[in-house]
Amino acid sequence: MSAPVEVAGHRLRVGAATDVGAVRDHNEDALLAEGTVLVVADGMGGHAAGEVASRIAVETFGELVGHTDRTAEEVVDRIGRAHDTIVGSAREHPEQRGMGTTTTGLVLVTEDDEPVWLAFNVGDSRLYTLRAGELSQVSVDHSEVQELVDAGVITPDEAAVHPARNVVTRSLGAPTHHPDVWLLPVTPGETLLLCSDGLTNELTDGQVRDILLGHPDPAEAAEELVRSAVTAGGRDNVSVVVAVIDDEATGAPGS
Repeated sequence: MSAPVEVAGHRLRVGAATDVGAVRDHNEDALLAEGTVLVVADGMGGHAAGEVASRIAVETFGELVGHTDRTAEEVVDRIGRAHDTIVGSAREHPEQRGMGTTTTGLVLVTEDDEPVWLAFNVGDSRLYTLRAGELSQVSVDHSEVQELVDAGVITPDEAAVHPARNVVTRSLGAPTHHPDVWLLPVTPGETLLLCSDGLTNELTDGQVRDILLGHPDPAEAAEELVRSAVTAGGRDNVSVVVAVIDDEATGAPGS
């Protein structure tokens, strides 16, 4: 767990956890949880190339750690840089051909002199918020089954067990890689969750909500989410970042 930081006069506490799962022989996920730069990446590709792609993604966003007064444009630029670096690496190393990574993240930026979250997503790793006991999915999966749900062909429950549920339509390293981007307010009392699909393929939203509510410490919540996903089957790597913005004001300036 990274050290708490001050955000808009409130304390931000962050926890993170990852596990190879019960089936895979290596972990192609990568995560970053440093200060107000939070990222989860889920790599794909043979010969451990997915591990390379996800690492490139988090390293590219890691360049933002420690910067002050970050802008939304800087964060979006890093998404493009990560994609270009993945493509360049695959071009130089034929064994990496076809590698890519999903990615979702939160980076604190300054907009109109106020701190806000720049949230982004490419692929089917997800961003959730927990407010007043209600868990809401902010991101929309870039996947074949989500397109079927949007078209009314299948229901969300059917999507959860559909054989094509792991087929993504966007990823860094692929021809279609443009991100969805949102600006979210810093909301005291809110919990934010970033996760790879290794979590959401094993646990329902209701189970995720109950674990978050039952573990107010973000490090404990992250560990329990991962443990529960592995116990439920662990068919994929599992990675989560949990961020809690304390409701009580600290009296310190925002950062």
